[in-house]
Amino acid sequence: MITVDLRSDTVTKPTPGMLEAMWGAKVGDDVFGEDETVNALEEKAAKLFGMEAGLFCPSGTMTNQVAIKCFTQPLDELIADQASHVYRYEGGGIAFNSAVSTRLLNGDRGRITAEMIAPEINAENVHYPRTSLVVLENTVNKGGGSCYKLDDIKPIAALCKQKGLKLHLDGARIFNALANTGDGAADYGKYFDGISVCLSKGLGAPVGSVLLADKETIKYARRVRKVLGGGMRQAGFLAAAGIYALDHHVERLKIDHAHAQILADALNGQSWVSYVMPADTNIVLFDTVAPAIEVLQKLLSKGIRANSTDTHRIRFVTHLDVHPRQVEYIVEVLGQEF
Repeated sequence: MITVDLRSDTVTKPTPGMLEAMWGAKVGDDVFGEDETVNALEEKAAKLFGMEAGLFCPSGTMTNQVAIKCFTQPLDELIADQASHVYRYEGGGIAFNSAVSTRLLNGDRGRITAEMIAPEINAENVHYPRTSLVVLENTVNKGGGSCYKLDDIKPIAALCKQKGLKLHLDGARIFNALANTGDGAADYGKYFDGISVCLSKGLGAPVGSVLLADKETIKYARRVRKVLGGGMRQAGFLAAAGIYALDHHVERLKIDHAHAQILADALNGQSWVSYVMPADTNIVLFDTVAPAIEVLQKLLSKGIRANSTDTHRIRFVTHLDVHPRQVEYIVEVLGQEF
């Protein structure tokens, strides 16, 4: 029986080329700033997105939380969509790490607009928290991999600049978004104060995310990372995987998108499926007639691992360890009665 893991694009294993790059990495103590491979990754990512500097962290959650800490003060408030990862999946870190409240909006599959944000910016009043930050997510996990185009981001950035707010991007799957929209990574630095770029999702690195910002912000972010326990030592072995991923795994993301669309098409019209969200990138969200846990058990009996995101909703995520023959097999299984 064929087995395939669709739970997340974080389940990938390093490719032979990535392992070779890791094995040959030149390392030092990164807390002392002496790991040349970490330094190279930070510089490479910053240049790629048109930003001044970068900071390598163990996870995307840490880069997001560090950014929020850098861009806010206690008693502030940030604005984000109600489906955003920073709100739903980072353990309450906004409140715990930064003592900041959150104003939640109901966007289109996780995407918010300048028109939605503007009336939610608090006036200067002792009764209200000070609005200081807007956080966008691209792609949106709970939006089924939905994407912002750069033209969607520009008016939000203009509003933030006008109102004196910082703008941060949770770019957990930013390269999936770029593969879908055709926008250029370097243009993002013109509009965001901070960008979190995850390397361990679609790009297939085993660990890591890079926070990008101006030099002064990264200087403070390095201090915050240390306080959070994110100061790694000979981290170049991990950074080498990130460099390899940026060099070799970006273009192939379109394959994952094609596989996701095949699965979405196979789900549409099935009697046991009540709704399939558009599959813009590598995430397929769909609703089931029977409870999701029952469907997941049947899928697992066929060798297919997946996760539920609600009582009747299942998520498939395609990635570099999902191959065409596996996709064919999944389609065969989905055609059966559940």
